[in-house]
Amino acid sequence: MDLSKVRLVVTDMDGTLLNSKSQVSDNFFGLFSRLKKYNIQFVAASGRQLYSIANKLQSIQDEIFIVAENGGIAIRKEQELLSVSLSQKKIDDLLPLIKNLDNVYTVLCGKNSAYIETENKRFISILSEYYSTYKIVDDLSMVKDDDFFKIAIYHFECSEKFIYPSVKHLEGKLQIKISGENWLDISSPDANKGNAISLIQTKLGISKEETMVFGDYNNDLEMLELGYFSYAMENAHSNVRKAARFETKSNDEEGVEFILEKLLRAKELT
Repeated sequence: MDLSKVRLVVTDMDGTLLNSKSQVSDNFFGLFSRLKKYNIQFVAASGRQLYSIANKLQSIQDEIFIVAENGGIAIRKEQELLSVSLSQKKIDDLLPLIKNLDNVYTVLCGKNSAYIETENKRFISILSEYYSTYKIVDDLSMVKDDDFFKIAIYHFECSEKFIYPSVKHLEGKLQIKISGENWLDISSPDANKGNAISLIQTKLGISKEETMVFGDYNNDLEMLELGYFSYAMENAHSNVRKAARFETKSNDEEGVEFILEKLLRAKELT
């Protein structure tokens, strides 16, 4: 396939576009300006809160599509393209189950805010990187006045080892995603990055063969299927490396930018 045919670039944030210090490179913003000249559309897709993604990409937030909360919401400028809620009944059923897990921290992820019921400073310092708008409450089960996309669960050691076995039985009824080394997300079965990207492709009239996708963790698997030019980061989970057609450098080596430079060179030669 010809790189010069690409019209849509989709990238995850953590472990992909962001380096290990959670920073976007200056190089990326320069490349983005060049992508615009060729009318290449850009999507930032993440398990992060919408406000957090917008803050990281503040200078270009009105020029891109943002898919947040693992596909729970998608926007372009201030236009909401997609919103997939987790029902209150499911939340009421899940919270007691999660409460019985050892050494975990629970985040109820709403449209207006994220909600936690801990004042643990170590956890909050981590949370604030991914959720720039959050509230500490006495009891998550009493929080009703919001539209909720997912429940995120954090373990300081490993989400795959210490959280996933306890919620694995819910797969099929709910979307269970190991979204990072320490995070696991539970959402509606219809909420994933792939569904959001498919909607954007349809809206723009862009095919799989015209789509480039970058990812590093299991919550990226569905969207990787939607781009012929699917790239796993060098630092990616083994499942992602198996699913992707290509591989690039690590997030700390600007692997996304490395491929975008190749894409732009291909465009310049046509």
